[in-house]
Amino acid sequence: MSSAPAVSTVELEAGRIREWSKGGRHAEALAVAEALAIAAPDHRDVLYLIAANQRCLNRVAEALATLERLEQSHPRYSLLYQERGHCYTMLRDVPRAIDAFARAVELNPALATSWIMLERLHGIAGDVQNVAAAAEHAARLKQLPSEVVKAGSLFSDGDLGAAEGILRAYLRDATHAEALRLLGRIEHQRGVLDEAEQLLEGALELAPEYRAARLDYVRVLIERQKYQQAQNAVERGHRDYLSLHAAACAGLGHFEEAIVLYRQMLAASPESAEVHVALGHALQSVGRQKDAIDSYRRAAAIRSSFGDAYWSLANLKTYRFSEDEIAQMLAEAAAPASDPVDRYHFCFALGRAYEDRGEYAESWQFYERGNRLKRAESRYDPEITEAHTYKQIAVCTAPFFAARAGFGAPDPDPIFIVGLPRSGSTLIEQIVASHSQVEGTQELADIQRIASDLGGGYPAVLADLGPEDFRRLGAQYITGTRAYRKDKPYFIDKMPNNFRHIGLIHLMLPNAKIIDVRREPMACCFGNLKQLFASGQEFTYSIEDIARYYRSYLNLMRHWDTVLPLRVLRVRYERVVEDLEGNVRRILEFCGLEFEPACLEFYKTERSVRTASSEQVRQPIFREGLLQWRNYEPWLGRLKEALGDAVSRYRD
Repeated sequence: MSSAPAVSTVELEAGRIREWSKGGRHAEALAVAEALAIAAPDHRDVLYLIAANQRCLNRVAEALATLERLEQSHPRYSLLYQERGHCYTMLRDVPRAIDAFARAVELNPALATSWIMLERLHGIAGDVQNVAAAAEHAARLKQLPSEVVKAGSLFSDGDLGAAEGILRAYLRDATHAEALRLLGRIEHQRGVLDEAEQLLEGALELAPEYRAARLDYVRVLIERQKYQQAQNAVERGHRDYLSLHAAACAGLGHFEEAIVLYRQMLAASPESAEVHVALGHALQSVGRQKDAIDSYRRAAAIRSSFGDAYWSLANLKTYRFSEDEIAQMLAEAAAPASDPVDRYHFCFALGRAYEDRGEYAESWQFYERGNRLKRAESRYDPEITEAHTYKQIAVCTAPFFAARAGFGAPDPDPIFIVGLPRSGSTLIEQIVASHSQVEGTQELADIQRIASDLGGGYPAVLADLGPEDFRRLGAQYITGTRAYRKDKPYFIDKMPNNFRHIGLIHLMLPNAKIIDVRREPMACCFGNLKQLFASGQEFTYSIEDIARYYRSYLNLMRHWDTVLPLRVLRVRYERVVEDLEGNVRRILEFCGLEFEPACLEFYKTERSVRTASSEQVRQPIFREGLLQWRNYEPWLGRLKEALGDAVSRYRD
C-alpha cells in the first residue's frame, strides 16, 4: 500500500518540473529533478527532464551522460533520442544528430519536432531526398488533429492509458480514421481483439485505401484466427502484405503456398531471422524436417541471440544439440542484455537439451527458470478459470438440456477432440484423420470465438437463446470452418480448451461427436511444464496453475458426464498405447465410422500437423514416453501435492 503514494508524488513533481521548464526556469527545474532522482533513480520522466534542462543550461556533456543512463533502463523511449539529437545539434555534430532524430521517429513516428529537425539537418548535409521525406512526414502530422498526434506519441512510448483517454474524449465529438486506427492498435496491444477489430473496421469504412489501417486490421484478424477473412483483406502481391498473406495461408493449412511466400520474402531479405523461423514452422508442418532444421539453424546463425530459433529446434523433439550449440545457448541465456523473451526461449531449449543427455537436474533447473520467466509476463488468473467452471455447472444442468432437446444445427460433420494440451490428443487426431472419411484440420478457434461473442454474460446468456439462435450458431460454426476443409464428410476440431464449452457445442451441434483424451495427471502436467507454447495456454507455466487447471478440468468433465450421459467418449492415452487396435476400433465405432487398417498405421498418413507433437505422431507409438516424468520426480513433489486426489480421480 505504501508504494502508490510515492509514485503519485513523483508524477506530481514531474508535472511541476515540466511547467518550470516551459517557463524557462531551467536551473530551478533541474535542481528539483535531481533531488527527485534520489528517490526515483530510474524513473523515465525524471531522467529525461534532468537531461533536457541540462541541455537548456548549455551543460551538454552532462545531458548526454544522463541520456546514456536513461537508455540503460528505457532503451525504447523515443524522447531520449530526440533530446540526444538536440544535444548533438548544439555541438554541430550533424551526422550524430541525424542518427539520433532518425532513431526517435523510428520508435515514435508522431514526433513532429524530430521530423522538422531532420528536414533541416538533411538540408545542411545536402541530402535532398531525405529532406523531402522528412518534410512530407512533418506536413502529414500537421494535418492531423493535435489530439491524435499527442495520443500517437504517447502510444509509441507505451503510455497506453493516457493515449486512450485522449482518443476516447476526442471521438465523442468527432470521427477520424487515424483516431480509430490508433485506438484499435491500443486495444490490440491490450489483447482486446474483438474491439480492436471493430475499431479498425470503422477506420477502413472511413478510409478504405488507408494501407496502414488495413495492415493493422489484417494483423488482428490473424491473431483472432480469422484466416480466411485475413486472406480476403490482404492486397495480393504487395510487399507490405507478404508476411501477413503467408501467415494467413499457414493458418488455413495451405503450407505449400506459405512456403513459396516465405521464400519470396527471403529472396528480398535473406538475413531476416524471423522469416527463416516462420519458413521452418511451415516446413515442419508438412513433415519436411531436414529443411525445417536448416531454416532454424540459419536463423540462429544470422542472430545468435534469437532464442526462438533454438527453441524451434528443441521443439522438434527429435533434434539433438551439439556441445557448441549448448555452450552458445548458455552464454546467451546468461547475457545481461538478453531480452526476457529470448531468455525464456533459451531456458526451455536448454531444458530439452539436458533432458536428451539424461542430465535431469540441470534440465529441471532450466525448465523451472523458463516457466518462472514466462509466468512473470503472463496475466493468467486461475480464479477466472475456476469461476467459469462453476458458472457452467450452475447453468448447464440436466433439466436445462432436457428443455432444449433437438435444438441446434443437424450437421454431423465435426469431431471435437478435447482435453488438456500434452494429453495425447494429437495422436488421437492423427489416428482418426487417417480414416478415408475424415479431414484433419487443426486447433480451430471458432467455438471459443462464438462463446466470446456471446458476451460477458456467457454461459448464463444461453438460457435466453431459442432454437433458431442455436441453429444459427451451429450453421455459423460449420460455415466458418469450411475454409479448413476439402471434400471429406467429417472433420476434426482439435482445440483442447473446447472442453470448457461442451454444453454450447451440444446445443449448437447435437449430432457432433466429442472425444475427451485424458492422460495420467503427473505425466500430463509435467508435459505442459516443459512446453513453451507459441500462444495461449497461459495456465501451463507454474506448478500451482497447471495443477489447479487439471483439477478444474476433471470437475467440469465429471459434470458433463452427469448431465449429458454418453455424449462424450473418454479415451485414456495410456490404454491407447497398451492396446492400439482395441481403442482405435472403439473410437471409430463411436464416430460411426467403419474400421480401416490405415488408422493403425497413422504414422504413414501424410498431412500437415501444427502442434508440439507433430514429429512424434509421424512415428509408431513408443511406450517409453509414458513414465518420462519419473526422471523428474525428485522435483515434482509440489505438483503431486497440488494435484491432490486428481492423481486417482482422473480414472473416473
